[in-house]
Amino acid sequence: MLTVRTGPAFGLIAQAALLALLAAAAQLGQIGYTAGVAYGVAVCYTLTWGLNRARSVALGPADWVTLTRAVLTGGILALVAESFSRTVSVPILVGLSTVALLLDWVDGQVARRTRTVSDLGARFDMEVDAFLMLVLSAYVARSMGAWVLSIGLMRYAFVAAGWVLRWMRGQLPPRFWRKFVAATQGIVLTVAASDRLPAPLAVAGVAGALALLVESFSRDVLWLYMHQPTVSEQPARQ
Repeated sequence: MLTVRTGPAFGLIAQAALLALLAAAAQLGQIGYTAGVAYGVAVCYTLTWGLNRARSVALGPADWVTLTRAVLTGGILALVAESFSRTVSVPILVGLSTVALLLDWVDGQVARRTRTVSDLGARFDMEVDAFLMLVLSAYVARSMGAWVLSIGLMRYAFVAAGWVLRWMRGQLPPRFWRKFVAATQGIVLTVAASDRLPAPLAVAGVAGALALLVESFSRDVLWLYMHQPTVSEQPARQ
């Protein structure tokens, strides 16, 4: 049995409130609202499970920032899901994405300045980042083509490869370039989603972001392969 934690429960309440606001603004129908609720429940459950596994009684300061990002991501997911059946507000979608991306920088600063860096917090941050990229790539793919989904799916493919190849589960060393490339994906996808750039320029930007992502993942895979005898069997991508 999972012990109920205040943080995840508060996140679920906040998620419901955001979805209600979007519905009141006539941005959500049954499809989007259902997707948002399902996501909120999944985040609440998995975060509660993570806290219990880490034997933590509460979220840290940076974790609350990440939880806010997770709630915003749920709103973005709901809008993207709804966009497959009708038109949604691009400014609202881009606004939520922009705030989520800004908070991605904030939670790292908060964790370091309050000295509350934790494995759970790092994993929570990573999963929220990865899912936001998947949702944004799905939205942009509607206009640019399915190839854009490669951006959102690449990290999940990396994890899936670790299920088959043990050496892919190794612990990677910290690398600033990896963080820069990850941030670039979010910025480029958000700009592309805004539909403010000429189509050729937007496509070029997304293609360039994908090229950077391929280079970053390829370098990590090569490092893991070359260091097979010394890597641990911990989740790799950070």
